[in-house]
Amino acid sequence: MLSQRWGRRALLAAGTLPALPRLGSAQAWPNGPVRIVVPFPPGGSVDTVARLLQPHLQASLGVPVIIENRPGASGALGAAQAARAAPDGQTFLHVFDTHAVNPALIANLGFDTQRDLAPVLLFGTAPMIVTAHRARPWADLPAMLAAARARPDTVTFGTIGNGSLAHLVMMLLQKAADARLVHVPYRGGGPLATAAAAGEVDLPTATGTIFVQHIQAGTLRVLASTGARRWAAAPEVPTLRELGLAVEGEAFWGALAPAGTPPAIQARYAEALRAAMEVPAVKDRLVNVMGIDLAPREGAAFRDFLAQQIETWGRVVRENDIRPD
Repeated sequence: MLSQRWGRRALLAAGTLPALPRLGSAQAWPNGPVRIVVPFPPGGSVDTVARLLQPHLQASLGVPVIIENRPGASGALGAAQAARAAPDGQTFLHVFDTHAVNPALIANLGFDTQRDLAPVLLFGTAPMIVTAHRARPWADLPAMLAAARARPDTVTFGTIGNGSLAHLVMMLLQKAADARLVHVPYRGGGPLATAAAAGEVDLPTATGTIFVQHIQAGTLRVLASTGARRWAAAPEVPTLRELGLAVEGEAFWGALAPAGTPPAIQARYAEALRAAMEVPAVKDRLVNVMGIDLAPREGAAFRDFLAQQIETWGRVVRENDIRPD
């Protein structure tokens, strides 16, 4: 208790985060270190977000916050581990948009995505961006599509893997544009970024955070974004809908807990996350560097969002017979 009181007093004195409410059965929580399961390798966007939030969560909760990277199967292995954890508030799971695709993509998850994990907080969303290497001749997406229609199955697009949201969005784009492209899956954002910079693939497609430095250096040009609004980092670039293609898809990040975790504990953890995201240095990194549109949603609102994502992208997986890598 002494360390908890000290951590909260020091934090309030510094004016960094607001005090967190003590809610009913959550008063005795946390009872020791809090574990965040990150179901991806270090260095990815989920890991980066967790590590940005970690010190502020520790300060507000008054206990160590430990990040455990449990990669594999597009996040499914780590999610299964979290789903089996005790629902005592000592374990949370941080996820990316693959969490909503995996139920349709992977035959035997080992857990029920909607039944075995409780949605705690959606952090925010970000569009995919379709880019082209500067050596390619296309100044914009219509020019690329014209070339793809003239020579089907010759223009390639690269993503972080089969079944990734970028892959699914590009499948929809091909149908909407009546064009045939060739998918080149990479094993994660790092390999895709390296390939993009080297010009190995025609259309590197992913969240902007993977390509920021290459865009700034002029190595990649942005042809389109896939969100409901234009990408803030390139406001001059149109969305797919603005180009007449009825396609939309955005990545998302969020936190879940093992089903049965007391609602009061979930609420306190959500409040700690919200407060950490409002720390100026953290918010600047999330919004201006990673390009995440922070739009926190708790509990039922996040549950509804997940259900819609699972339905939307599951249908795309099934209709296109997409299989895991």
